[in-house]
Amino acid sequence: MPSRVRRAVFTTALGLSCVIPAVQSAHAALGGSPMTPPAGASVTTQTVSPTAVLHAASGAASAASTSSSYTVRATTLGNGTVVHEYLAADGSVFGLAWRGPQMPNLNDLLGTYFPQYLAGVEAVRAARGGHGPVAVDQSSLVVHSGGHMGAFVGQAWLPQALPAGVSGSDIQ
Repeated sequence: MPSRVRRAVFTTALGLSCVIPAVQSAHAALGGSPMTPPAGASVTTQTVSPTAVLHAASGAASAASTSSSYTVRATTLGNGTVVHEYLAADGSVFGLAWRGPQMPNLNDLLGTYFPQYLAGVEAVRAARGGHGPVAVDQSSLVVHSGGHMGAFVGQAWLPQALPAGVSGSDIQ
């Protein structure tokens, strides 16, 4: 009996040791809340008004009054990769962009959209074969990812969640 108990305790401890790091490494999810910065990460926040961008770009005296501001949170991870989160007024993440020496965990970043992303990648690869940059461009999810060892880049956004005055090209 004692060996069964030890085995059960060991199995339970092993299972918990796998779950606890997963919880600690939980990040933002597209369509959800912004990431909890991991230990050692630095975060900066900036509020952006698409109206101000339109004024600056066109020099026009007025811009569409339906534009709404959004927040961009830049998190620099310990490995040097920078993840930009684009937050709507309600605090939900409508877009992500990353750049750096290592790919971020897309499963964490894309959250519930990750299976849709994988299906899109499989469809693209089945159609054209090979490896390399991937673009999943669907009505409910857009993900562009590419780069090479030491220099990865990508963007992801939810077209239906983009605030007024914001386009996918603003996700950088």
